[in-house]
Amino acid sequence: MKVGVTLPLAESPAKQPSYEEIRALARQAEAAGFDSLWCFDHLLFRDGTEPAEGIWECWTILSALAEATSRIQLGTLVLCTAFRNPAVLAKMVVTLDSLSNGRLILGLGAGWHRPEFEAFGLDFDHRVARFEEALQIIVSLLRTGKAEFNGRYSWARGGELRPRGVRPEGPPLLVGGSGPRMLRATARYADLWNGCWFGAPDTFETALHTVRTACADAGRDPSTLRITVGVNVVPAGRAACPDPRAPVLTGTPAELADGFAGYRDLGVDHLICNLNPHHATAQRALAEALRRYRAHPDPTEEGPRS
Repeated sequence: MKVGVTLPLAESPAKQPSYEEIRALARQAEAAGFDSLWCFDHLLFRDGTEPAEGIWECWTILSALAEATSRIQLGTLVLCTAFRNPAVLAKMVVTLDSLSNGRLILGLGAGWHRPEFEAFGLDFDHRVARFEEALQIIVSLLRTGKAEFNGRYSWARGGELRPRGVRPEGPPLLVGGSGPRMLRATARYADLWNGCWFGAPDTFETALHTVRTACADAGRDPSTLRITVGVNVVPAGRAACPDPRAPVLTGTPAELADGFAGYRDLGVDHLICNLNPHHATAQRALAEALRRYRAHPDPTEEGPRS
């Protein structure tokens, strides 16, 4: 099982992280042996009458990190298709995948935070229908280099993706979502599915059963869909997750390593850790948990052959 970590792009009560701080955390994670870095895609957060919270634009940060790192995979968790023209987004994807030498994981979703849609003049209605149309254009361009689509919300006439990039069928496609229509789209198009946000492994079992059932209902072998899960992680002794309703995986590095193993045993392919707050010390504690997890091999894997 791969283990990655999200990066802090948004304002915290204390400050807005600078790019220099984000880059330092990314490089520290790569040096520590994490498999992936993940960026959230939002425009702002606004809750009622509270002041808005800002966030850096996801794709720009990810593009910079493609140059700042060399090995670690780069993912979007998840890119909102409503924020960008789908054909143009496909062009952006093959460009960044080439710049990073094939390290991109393309996570896509329909968006959910209505205030940012309204603040930036974006349509919030029929979000899933718009997502389904955008996904068809993106998938066609990435996998075949061409797209002909005439939908209610999106269209591409004579769409052609040139150059094709470093991977003939584009980067792996991840879909994030839990509703029936999002799961049907996942079963039809995606290489990976993401569920979030969870704490201990037992909090994830119902969601895992649901997506596997959706695959079976669509006639797809559930084992062909790789499973990623976002987990709120708070190393012991750190501040608690700010939302008391959110499940959290917490404990010593050894206890966190046991939690990682629990997700692996459920069949998770990629664990994505969300540290909150995320700073260098907290990430080092997470890296120690990663080291301990990797020190104990998966008992289901074959040993060395004689």
